[in-house]
Amino acid sequence: MSIDQLINVLVTFTLVELMVAIGLSVTLVDVMTAAKNWRLVSKAAFANYVCVPAATIALLLAFDTHPMVSVGFLILAVCPGAPFGPPLTAIAKGNVPAAVGLMFILAGSSAVVAPPLLRVLLPWVTGDQAVQSDTVKMVVTLLATQLAPLAVGLAARQWRPELAARLQRPANQLSKALNLLVIAAILAVQFPMLAQIRWFGFVGMLTLLAVSLTVGWILGGPGAENRKTMALTTSLRNAGVGLVFASSSFPGGPALTAVSAYALIEILGSLLLALLWSRRSGGKNRAEIIGDGAGESSLKEEPPVLALPARN
Repeated sequence: MSIDQLINVLVTFTLVELMVAIGLSVTLVDVMTAAKNWRLVSKAAFANYVCVPAATIALLLAFDTHPMVSVGFLILAVCPGAPFGPPLTAIAKGNVPAAVGLMFILAGSSAVVAPPLLRVLLPWVTGDQAVQSDTVKMVVTLLATQLAPLAVGLAARQWRPELAARLQRPANQLSKALNLLVIAAILAVQFPMLAQIRWFGFVGMLTLLAVSLTVGWILGGPGAENRKTMALTTSLRNAGVGLVFASSSFPGGPALTAVSAYALIEILGSLLLALLWSRRSGGKNRAEIIGDGAGESSLKEEPPVLALPARN
């Protein structure tokens, strides 16, 4: 088995375990509350499935990016619902229940929306270079590694809450360990390519992050808490899903490096912004004291943070 195949297996296992851990931390109340707010969901869908992909394509064309690098960026652009959205929203003192609900809705919907959307958008940035995305393979990958494990964790939380409570902490700890292992492995293998990123590449990535945050902030109103939530939900792409698809479909190439590089940029940039918002917002986050209906907080154990690998 080659090193690329080993990384693909490791990334896939990590994503599956992470999705189960997230499901264990989410209640149906969180999901249904967010789903009933059709304005919130529609604005989140517009921001994540229209605005971010459009901004990504515009920047890729403006920077005349290599086609295979562009593929990596587009993979992340169509994959929202990052599991680290709620923890960073908590740090920023945003609306955490809304962040949890949106994370689940976006992560689940991306299994259906992302594959055809990616297929439609790829010709815009690959030009004459034929790059095929296997839509069926991507749908199967997302369903098997994301939606199904999420459903398993959510079902356990709903019907076996005591078991879910016992499993949640070790599942989160395992997620953190696996994420660190994935980062170390990908950085070790991809370091020569990552080291070749020039300064204007970082300018482009930071610009994309700034645009994503701005779009989320504008669409997230009214209220600062809601704006913070939408901004972070929009800026943070689901790097776990992106890595699984890139490593299985474009192993060892610029697409995987792009996913890795931008993943690092977006998580670090969003974290720094969340910390800045936290310092400027005194007092407790209102969402931190909202119970789950059983007299205890539904945020008692935060969803695990995916330590994202770097992107090109």
